[in-house]
Amino acid sequence: MFIGVQTPVYEGMIVGECPKQVDIALNVCKKKHLTSIRSAGADEALRLVPPKIMSLEQSIEFIGEDELIEVTPKTIRLRKKILNTELRLKEEAKRKKE
Repeated sequence: MFIGVQTPVYEGMIVGECPKQVDIALNVCKKKHLTSIRSAGADEALRLVPPKIMSLEQSIEFIGEDELIEVTPKTIRLRKKILNTELRLKEEAKRKKE
């Protein structure tokens, strides 16, 4: 994860890294739904990893061809060039056809 707890997010912002080489669109603001079936130690085993804070140089090395870096006085954020998920998927489909 690249963001910490209670960090303001927006559509198209890159919030973490996936082990596979695919982009996953997700809503980080949704809360985890509880189910009626729970094991005794399931919630105790859940540990959050601290966010990975990258410098500008590390961010430049990390970004892909369809990504940008936003630099403000307080933060360095990674985002997609096209923020809207639907438009981004349509553009990706066009590129795959070519």
